[in-house]
Amino acid sequence: METNDLIPAEDFCHYYNVETSFINSLEHSGLIKITSIEHTQFLPLYEIRKLEKIIRLHYDLDINVEGIETIFHLLEKIETMQEEIRVLSNKFN
Repeated sequence: METNDLIPAEDFCHYYNVETSFINSLEHSGLIKITSIEHTQFLPLYEIRKLEKIIRLHYDLDINVEGIETIFHLLEKIETMQEEIRVLSNKFN
């Protein structure tokens, strides 16, 4: 992964006014990926949209990390089921 596809986690946290410990807890729970280069943490660009959703869930709706994990797990299941429905629907059409 090229470094131009990464955002320093510290810059992201400063811009969104969130603690780096929150970002670290999200990585620990497996919700996001953090890349470390020379003792600096970076966030891949593809994680930013997901992180914005997580921040809204946590700070606006006061949902803890465990609740966010559950929400994303259920959303993933829904997407999988919707894809299965599309495939089955195409078979019958």
